[in-house]
Amino acid sequence: MSLSPQFLDELRSRITLSAIIGRTERVTKAGREFKACCPFHHEKTPSFTINDEKGFYHCFGCGAHGDVIRWMTDQRGLSFMDAVKQLAEEAGMEVPAPDPRQAQRAEKQKSLHDVMGAAQAFFVDQLASPEGGQARSYLASRGFSQAVCREFGFGYAPEGRQALKGALGQFPEAMLIEGGLRIVVEDKEPYDRFRGRLMLPIHDPRGRVIAFGGRILATHKTDAPKYLNSPDTPLFDKGRTLYNHHRASPASRQSGRIIVVEGYMDVIALAAAGFHDAVAPLGTALTETQIEMIWRMVPMPILCFDGDSAGQRAAMRAVTRALPLLRPGHSLRIVRMPQGQDPDELIKARGPGAMEEALAGAQSLLDTLWTHEVDAAPTNSPEEKAGLKARLMAHVDTIADNDIKALYRRDLLERFSAFAFPRREDNRAPWQPRAPRTQQRGGSFGRDIPPPLPHQETAQRLQRPANPFRAATIEAVLAGLTRMPGEIARHASLLARLANEDARCDVLLDALDDAAPLESADISTILASKGFTPPETTPRPGMGFSFLCESGDGARGQLADVLSLLVELPEIEAELAKTAQSGEVTDESWAEQQRLLVRLRDLKKRELDLKARLGQMAVAQDNAAAASPDAAHL
Repeated sequence: MSLSPQFLDELRSRITLSAIIGRTERVTKAGREFKACCPFHHEKTPSFTINDEKGFYHCFGCGAHGDVIRWMTDQRGLSFMDAVKQLAEEAGMEVPAPDPRQAQRAEKQKSLHDVMGAAQAFFVDQLASPEGGQARSYLASRGFSQAVCREFGFGYAPEGRQALKGALGQFPEAMLIEGGLRIVVEDKEPYDRFRGRLMLPIHDPRGRVIAFGGRILATHKTDAPKYLNSPDTPLFDKGRTLYNHHRASPASRQSGRIIVVEGYMDVIALAAAGFHDAVAPLGTALTETQIEMIWRMVPMPILCFDGDSAGQRAAMRAVTRALPLLRPGHSLRIVRMPQGQDPDELIKARGPGAMEEALAGAQSLLDTLWTHEVDAAPTNSPEEKAGLKARLMAHVDTIADNDIKALYRRDLLERFSAFAFPRREDNRAPWQPRAPRTQQRGGSFGRDIPPPLPHQETAQRLQRPANPFRAATIEAVLAGLTRMPGEIARHASLLARLANEDARCDVLLDALDDAAPLESADISTILASKGFTPPETTPRPGMGFSFLCESGDGARGQLADVLSLLVELPEIEAELAKTAQSGEVTDESWAEQQRLLVRLRDLKKRELDLKARLGQMAVAQDNAAAASPDAAHL
């Protein structure tokens, strides 16, 4: 009886592997996984791990590996169907009735696995034969040890056109053809696909041989490809297979990473240098299916392609294929190898440490996208810069996740604005703290601090701007600074620029100059002594800033954002008005005006977002108050 992959996947997803294993073994939690002493060999220190998210167990001591069905067959001694029936009963699933056609296909695949296994044994034997001397010499020249050659199953395909057929005579020729080992040409006798090549087996995630890759050894043959892979067969789909998947997957749980390189020789070179968590596509650019396969192992794999132009084009193709698939927490990092070097050459030239250094410097997908498009074409004229922006936004539009799309759009537009409209040099001197006063001074930051007034409320009202939202926001910022006086020094330069609208900013800065670290209680006293009413600390409707009731990093960050918005928005508007009043229009003045317009649009959007968030919070609070009389009273 044969069961569909869909049924088996559903069965595995409904069963908690750690709970099944925990019935017979002592299992302990270890981060996101579980650990136990391996039941398949005697050990005192646990090396047996269970991953419920990925649905498999693995022993780093003896190599035992499998899913919940494998556990039931290997540890409990059940047959495959008995294991499935028992698990299905626990999961509340019905085992489907037998499907003769599916059973026939499964039997056919099983037979093909036997064919591929026999072919692999033949190639390994041929490597050790006298005819395999050239292949052995090549492996020695690459620095591959005997252990590495055995681990990766190197073999040799002899030159004869009928050698493999003769060695695998127990199988019908039709099966050799179906497995991609023989080629059929019309009106000619079929012949072996791989001849005179160093052979490498390609495995599925379960470690079964499903295809082969062969490297030509005769340098004089220019009419044949250097590398030749099996064609697509019932066992092998090159767009859905990753070379070294079955080894890299367990290794990735130890390293927390997956390295994606261009070819299988790079994978083997990395493994020989101690990097066992590498995979490679098979003769094609990284496909969407392969990206999803890698994300099931780690959420942030590292793409490490050659440093030549072809390698960088391959990396960019992978980036464009990944963009529509991006989801929270899942992306790519990209290593730009030194020009003209692949991982093997880098390790041979500078050692494994250089490779570790390259991996540590991997760029984010967004940084790679920006760098590639800036370097892709000249950006000297306005039209060329506009072309850069269009290319960047075309990439952004392919992202399906709306949150990620919005974040990419904002980040890339900010980079483009800074690149296309560089800010003019600001000649204003930065704010500097003044020396402590020894006597009464007449001014602060170029303005006199008003003396105490008889009507303090009137004085404060005169200092407020006409915009009610802006006035309430400044009041909230001052209240936040009263709650967190340590932030006054951090934002001193912004407060100095805001003092024209509210002189209390000047008072706070003078207090910062004069005294030891300020306390919240001191600020109200200082403001009152200068004739100013302390800021209102009770949040007004629609002013539910986090810095009015919290003091963590998030509250301090929001305070910085709001203060920056308050200062920058009128300054940008004033600069725009100044450029509009100037008579002569030059390339420089036009570019500056465009930069200011882009920045103004961004600030206005931030202001609208801020108002929208505050409005939503106010509505939520009103709803809560309406639902609870006690909450309304509070």
